[in-house]
Parts: sequence; structure tokens; C-alpha cells
Amino acid sequence: MKQWILNHIRPIAFFSAFTLFAGAMAVADLSTGTVVTATAGEVRELPVYCVQTDEKKVALTFDAAWGNEDTETLIEILRQHDARATFFIVGQWVDKYPQSVRALYEAGHEIGNHSDTHPHMSALSSSQIQVELNSCADKIEAITGVRPVVFRPPFGEYDNEVILTSRECGEMPIQWDVDSLDWKELSAIEIYERVIGRVQPGSIVLFHNAAIHTPEALPVILDELERQGYDFVTVPELIYTENYSIDHTGKQIPNSTENP
Repeated sequence: MKQWILNHIRPIAFFSAFTLFAGAMAVADLSTGTVVTATAGEVRELPVYCVQTDEKKVALTFDAAWGNEDTETLIEILRQHDARATFFIVGQWVDKYPQSVRALYEAGHEIGNHSDTHPHMSALSSSQIQVELNSCADKIEAITGVRPVVFRPPFGEYDNEVILTSRECGEMPIQWDVDSLDWKELSAIEIYERVIGRVQPGSIVLFHNAAIHTPEALPVILDELERQGYDFVTVPELIYTENYSIDHTGKQIPNSTENP
């Protein structure tokens, strides 16, 4: 677990939609997730952090990179609440636990790409990024028959090259606006309070499949969100794929009523 925690510490220098434009005005352009800073005219590409919607929909996501102790438990908890989630899976995890990948898929959950080896993607060239994405996608498709359409950069770290390349590979880059911090071994009640206090319609929530207290916290989180009237959808069901703009926080905003 100590190594797992060290591997999950978010690098200080990663591009956060909430800190990226400190000291500069930023405006979003069209439907690409492109943001231009007014001070220097610098273009920053953003992933999706959340979605603007009046519907009480939330996407629960789980990153799977190392352990596999709780996958079956999480599947059962989600089944009991009729909740579908998105699992972002590393290719090396697929190699170790192909039966769990199949179990997740057969339970109706979305399988997303989390790279093949969990590297710092912004340190890679475009061709190296493509190898990471395609290698993981090939492994997932070999088991499920379906190629991933969403991608989450390891460590939450990205730059323009990562975002543009993932789109070129046909995978929408995804972050989150609600971080459970379960990887820090917070108690179940602390995880619950963090999530419930931050979720809003269109939120994307980050969990991890091997965090110690997530199986304890998840049922009460689901109970409360159900009580509040939320529906649990996968990330592809939540996000817009066309006719949208994106603001400087990474929120997708529909450009017309044509979007659901």
C-alpha cells in the first residue's frame, strides 16, 4: 500500500483546470476543450472535469492500476444500487487480472483507458503516448470486444500533447471535479463527507479500486446520492461528444438544447 500511495501522489506541476490560469484571463474556444489565455495568447487544451446539466446525473469512476483485492466487492455494491460506473484500467492491470476486466464489463460497467504502464504522460512524445493508449486499448478490446472511448491520464497529469493525442486516438480525455482522496487512506466517513459535500449535477467522482476504505464508504455514498435523486451513469453517458464548449475549469457546456 505504501508503494501504491507513492505512485498516486499527484505531481505539483500537473496542469489543473483550477490553477492553470492563475493571474491570466482565460476563455474557451468552440467544442474542442481549447482554452486561450488572454495575457500571452497561449492555448491550453483541457480534458473534461464535469458537465453542465440540469439533470441529477453523476458519473462514478474508479482507477485500477495495482491491487485487485476489492474489485468483486465493488461490483456487488454497485449491483445492489443498480449503479453503473466507469473503470479506468491500466494495461498492465489487464495483463494481471483479465478475469476482473471481463467481470466488470459483463456487470455493465464502462472500461476506460488509463495507459498501458502508468507513466507520466506529459514527459512522452506524441508517438509514445499513442503506443501507451493503443497498447492498453488493444488489451481491453481483446477481452471485451469493445475499444475504450474515454481516457484518464495517470496521476491526473497532462499537457497539450496528451490531450490532442488522446483525441486523435478516439478517446475523450477525462479528469474529475470530485476527488474522494481514498488513496490517502482517509476513513470511510471522511471519504463520504468529501464526496457528498462536493457532488453536483454533472459531477465526475474519482475513486480507486484498491483503496482501503472505499468499499466501506461506497454504500453510504450511494444511499445518500440516491436519496437526493441522483442517477448513476457512465462517463460516456454523461459527457457531450459534439456541439459543446468548455470553460476554463474543464466544465462542458452544451451549446444548444440539442444536447441531452
